[in-house]
Amino acid sequence: MKKIFLYFGLLTIFLIFLTLTILSTVGIETNKFNNLIYNKINQSNNDIKLDLNKIKFKIDIKKIGLFLETKKPKVNYRETTLPVNSVKVYIDFLPLIKSDIKIKKINLTLDKINIRDLKKISKAFKPSNIKSFLNNKIDEGKLDTEIDIFFNDDNLLDNFIAKGFVSDLKVRINKNIILKNTSFGFFADDNDILLKNIFSQSEIFKIKNGDLKVSLSPDLILESNFETNLKYNNKLKKYLNLIKNLKYSNNLNVLDADFQNNFKIILDNTYKVKEYSLKSRGKILNAEFKFKEPLENSFLIKKIENFKITDSAFTSNLSLNNITTDIIGKYSLNNENFLSFNFNTKSINDLVKFDINLEYDKEIQLHSINYAKPEGKIAKLNLTFEKNKENLNFKEISFLETENSIVIEDLKLSKQQFVSLKNITVKTRLDKKFNNDFIIKFGKKISINGSHFDATNFLKSLNDSSEQKTFSKINKEIEIDFKNIFFPFSENLTNFKLIGKIKKGKFINISSKGDFGNNNFLDISMKLDKKSNKKYLEIYSDLTRPLLTEYNFFKGLMGGKLFFSSIIQDNYYNSKLTIENFKVVNAPGMVKLLSLADLGGLADLAEGEGISFDILEIEMEKIKNNLKLNEILALGPSISVLMQGYQNPEITSLRGTLVPAKTLNKLISKIPLIGDIIIPKEVGEGLFGISFKIKGSPGNLKTSINPIRTITPRFIQKIIDKNKEIK
Repeated sequence: MKKIFLYFGLLTIFLIFLTLTILSTVGIETNKFNNLIYNKINQSNNDIKLDLNKIKFKIDIKKIGLFLETKKPKVNYRETTLPVNSVKVYIDFLPLIKSDIKIKKINLTLDKINIRDLKKISKAFKPSNIKSFLNNKIDEGKLDTEIDIFFNDDNLLDNFIAKGFVSDLKVRINKNIILKNTSFGFFADDNDILLKNIFSQSEIFKIKNGDLKVSLSPDLILESNFETNLKYNNKLKKYLNLIKNLKYSNNLNVLDADFQNNFKIILDNTYKVKEYSLKSRGKILNAEFKFKEPLENSFLIKKIENFKITDSAFTSNLSLNNITTDIIGKYSLNNENFLSFNFNTKSINDLVKFDINLEYDKEIQLHSINYAKPEGKIAKLNLTFEKNKENLNFKEISFLETENSIVIEDLKLSKQQFVSLKNITVKTRLDKKFNNDFIIKFGKKISINGSHFDATNFLKSLNDSSEQKTFSKINKEIEIDFKNIFFPFSENLTNFKLIGKIKKGKFINISSKGDFGNNNFLDISMKLDKKSNKKYLEIYSDLTRPLLTEYNFFKGLMGGKLFFSSIIQDNYYNSKLTIENFKVVNAPGMVKLLSLADLGGLADLAEGEGISFDILEIEMEKIKNNLKLNEILALGPSISVLMQGYQNPEITSLRGTLVPAKTLNKLISKIPLIGDIIIPKEVGEGLFGISFKIKGSPGNLKTSINPIRTITPRFIQKIIDKNKEIK
């Protein structure tokens, strides 16, 4: 009896094992469940039509559950056939005994789908952004996928899991950017979508080792990490439209860079961006900007034609209201030496903060203070400033080169116009000696004082009208105190003091005095008539060269005393310049004029000890950049000149008469009858002279003469009047 029970027990175990083996491998084939499954699925979604082959009843040992499996079923969704390879339907065992199927899960394994076929299937989908993207942006690709659909106790859809792999995907982001050879694995359910091992490339960039997580509830959250390699050259100009809003983007010629990136975007249920961040770090291997119009500046000797970056570490952090960028590496200008630089920016709403440090070895000239940095000598430049719309606040500008330094603190500009500053400190050397050592303080009043100021080129810089416009918002009193001011030809001014007032960037009151030494002085005064709003300027100098050296018209002028007066109203100047007892030596224009007139002796005199003049008077009017020379009269023992004309930035035009030496004219005046009639014996001035014209653009003046002509009565009268004044 015991043996019977033992055999029966063993047989039972064997049959159970055999049954489990058959059910977990081959399964039991039946078609009894076809209609039942069809009715249950159709009950939950009547858009799905099933045509099932024989179903195998099997056991999933790993999941300890029962499932029904069929191969190659015909699945039709909204009259579109889906390429299903197999279907597994997981059911509860106990309800199955009662012929009441409770479907727990359906597993669909699809054949590899070509994107073109998926587009056909998508016709059955409801209109959506995904459907639009699939049909309008994706051209090619293949999809391997497996889908698990979970049901609740009422056999209604409860959740799903989709996983698989996408390969050979071609996506058109826009007409210029086409992503090719895109591939990634994916996993998705009703809460999250996860993409792994993302790879993609276009003509200018490559994405690799990427992942993307999309969280669907309660907000839409996208998080991603990926690596990018950018390779751009000037053959791919069409891509510049992507960054057309960036300054100098059209000048980008080459870009080669590697970055590691991660981003996070949070959208609300209306797809409005609530928060985002993009962090990138990597290296700029090579970048080049080639400017269509070379960059130039008044203090740069060479124009900047291109700008390169190499071997530079790059870090950026972009968020909804904050952008930071940091680049540390090497740069080059005009394909020359690579030097170190550090560029940092931080943007908060409309406020952008900059911190720039760099080495600079190109030639620099600051004409206003006569400073020049030679080519090849390395200087260090630091710029720390903030930009808020059209307002600039330079916290610090420092330029350091061996013993030379220029430091500007808290300089503020608005719409490219000066607003205020704290301090400017200048120290420079020339020929191993200080030529500038002063400080400018900008408080309740402007204070400028120091031991040295080099004004060799200062007067020339004052003629820049654009600089005057830059400072048009200044309304302050000013005090200047310099112990030494250096002018050309070593004619230096000491103990220069000035007290004045500036309104809208221009002086309205001046009282100043300086000492040239040897009892020679400089006096400048300006007064404003409030009733007429006219300014009266007067300058007296015992020396002329320091004030006139920058004007080509006065080249070669030596000695003399200068008096200048001007009535100024808005942009109109009515001025008179008088110089007494001076000589003209080595004046190129004068020598040329005399040579053309075949006056060899006078030409020799102009190149030797000089031609003496008793007086020079210039009466002129100026409106903006147009100068009208009403009269230029020079009277001397050897020659006398009367001229008039005009000048503007495009052209200079002068015409006049030159009368040779008095000895020639006295000889003519002794001719009986003719001399008495034409030439007054009281004056003894000329019968013959030289008519000339000087005209042309700057640097291209042409002179024409008529060596013999009768002197006009006007010229004779002028000489008579001036002789009387001198006597």
